[in-house]
Amino acid sequence: MAVPAPLAQPAPIDAAPAVPAAGQAGRRRKLLFLVTEDWYFCSHRLPVARAARDAGFEVVVATRVREHGERIRGEGFRLQPLSWRRRGDGIIGAAGAIGEIARLYRAERPDILHHVALKPVLFGAAAARLAFQQREAPVRVAAITGLGSGLRPARIAARLGKPALGWALRLAARDGRVIAQNPEDVAALIGLGVAAERIALICGSGVDTGHFAPLPDPSGPAVTVALVARMLRSKGVLDAVAAVRRLRAQGAAIELVLAGPTDPDNPDSLDEAALRALAAEPGIEWLGQVEDVREVWSRAAIAVFPSTYGEGVPKALLEAAACGRPIVAADMPGCREVVRHAETGLLVPPGDVAALAGAIVALADDPARRQAMGAAARALSEREFDDAAVAEQTLAVYRAALAEGRGGR
Repeated sequence: MAVPAPLAQPAPIDAAPAVPAAGQAGRRRKLLFLVTEDWYFCSHRLPVARAARDAGFEVVVATRVREHGERIRGEGFRLQPLSWRRRGDGIIGAAGAIGEIARLYRAERPDILHHVALKPVLFGAAAARLAFQQREAPVRVAAITGLGSGLRPARIAARLGKPALGWALRLAARDGRVIAQNPEDVAALIGLGVAAERIALICGSGVDTGHFAPLPDPSGPAVTVALVARMLRSKGVLDAVAAVRRLRAQGAAIELVLAGPTDPDNPDSLDEAALRALAAEPGIEWLGQVEDVREVWSRAAIAVFPSTYGEGVPKALLEAAACGRPIVAADMPGCREVVRHAETGLLVPPGDVAALAGAIVALADDPARRQAMGAAARALSEREFDDAAVAEQTLAVYRAALAEGRGGR
């Protein structure tokens, strides 16, 4: 189901003027990333940060630090730990987090603030207003990583309400740029009043197509399908289990691998007991956190992603595509960017277990078709989602923002 194209189009990102990474008196320009979690920075923003570092920027990462602090420092970035959480702050906690971020901004005085995902975008914009006078404020780049379903209940956008969200995003976009990852998010941003000329469309966080290389189609008596994600209900974990359970009851030799951690901070997460119970069923396995997802794709012939959660462009799908795996996914924003129906995989209605099972068995029963789709998925990942290209597009946004003069102190 396609969303009509907006009347206005996002700003081009390939014609940004060249702006050096050095400011006055040769001082390196400072780029500060505001991200909720250190693992998310490493999994989704590391290539862009490396490209900025290599282009001459001083890179600072402000995030909650749990397990990846040394890795971030090892890249040559300065790490500024924050005490906030992804969710559950409450009014007092939110005010404290914004105050903490504002103090950090005043101390660092960056040239560019790159706020990644909706909470950092909103909190970071408020903190910047507190920290700086208008004439000295750094430019802001707001990366929206999934707004298509952002107004559904229990999400921060829904709690704010559409008018307040529109006001907050317009404020966040002022004196800067907004990066959206799919056309639905572009349309949603424009509908909330963000000026189209402030929006750049960069599809996803990219994937290392050298590291995630094509893998041979696995052989064996059963066809394995895999869902790589945090173990959230909204990621479609239970739908994937129900679909494979149905197929096995019909006599199909299909097995399911679930690869990903629980997320205790998220009320939508399945807990370990529930996942162990699922894994006790025949044909279902839960691996937990997997450090190298290529191990999953060496076993699984088909990727499944029945998410009902509107995302930017799911990283797990980019990695599966780069490994040459066809994908069966819910027809949702973000998924459509990677799964071109009947070309790189199959799209099914969200929440439709019967359709999901039918699509899985259609590819399981047709090795030639799934291999052709896998090859097409690999070609698409090389053509449109290589992380070096995504990083360069993001640097072009930085240059365009700096060229406006707000951040080039």
